[in-house]
Parts: sequence; C-alpha cells; structure tokens
Amino acid sequence: MIVAPERFRDEEFFEPRDVFEKNGYQVTVGSTRLGKAAGVKGGSVDVDVLIDDVSADDYDAIAISGGGGSKAFLWDNPKLHALLNEAFDKGKVVSAICISPVVLAKAGLLKGKDATVFPDDAAIDEMKKAGADLKDKAVVADGKIVTGNGPECAVEFGEAVLKAVS
Repeated sequence: MIVAPERFRDEEFFEPRDVFEKNGYQVTVGSTRLGKAAGVKGGSVDVDVLIDDVSADDYDAIAISGGGGSKAFLWDNPKLHALLNEAFDKGKVVSAICISPVVLAKAGLLKGKDATVFPDDAAIDEMKKAGADLKDKAVVADGKIVTGNGPECAVEFGEAVLKAVS
C-alpha cells in the first residue's frame, strides 16, 4: 500500500489494510520518505519502503490511499508512475481510492478504462484529461484496475482489490 508521508486519509489506508490482512495478505507500506506517515485524522503508520526501492515483482497488488497529501506527494511522482506501469504490465492489480486514482491516470493507465474518483474538480479534470471513462459509483473495477471514490467505500474498495487479485 502506498501512502503520502503526510495528510493521507486514515480510513482509506487502515480499512483496506484490515481487509487485506484478515484475508491472509501481508501489507508493505511504501511512501516518498521513511519514518511515520501521518493521517489527516491523527492516525499514523510506519513506512516500510521507499517507492523508489519497490519492485512490482514482490507484490500481488498496489493500492494507493487517498487524502490531500496524495496531490502534493503522489500525483506527479515519476517513480510511482513507473512502478504502476511495471505492475500493470506484469498482470498485477493496481488500485487507488479518493483523489489517488489521478495517480493511475497520470501514469497513463486509465485511457478508455472505467474508473471513479472523489468528486473534486481538479481530480475530475485530470481523470478526464487522461481519457478515463468516469462512472458515478463508489467502487469501479475494470480488469486489474480498481478505483474507489472516498472514505465511505474504503472496505468495499479493499474487497474489490482482493477480488481482482484472485
């Protein structure tokens, strides 16, 4: 799971992580810097690995949490874009929730794909610019790409990622 080092949305990290772990998956936390990543609601998580050091070969899926920090730290991260493309090319699940589907869009993965995003004007503009086929649904799966539109669907998002992995 990828989080911004600050201002990630707590529910969009912790709830899917719980879904993954309860189903037997080990979760590695990646970010743009090591140490503790801070959530907007006061939660924190230890970062295990830098995005720069991650290989798609080591994981079944990549899930990007949302929150305001995503725009600042993840949207335009070329290493993250490269990782997502590597994972997708190898048949792995790539997923993002809230405003983080923009990362998938900017990585070039959403052209002609069904997707959803948090109803934020800047995020919607980026998704459309990338050619995503936006759906007014909480969670959208298009093959190995899963997107969710906000904290209310965090558990459903986690379950959809699991389904796409299996």
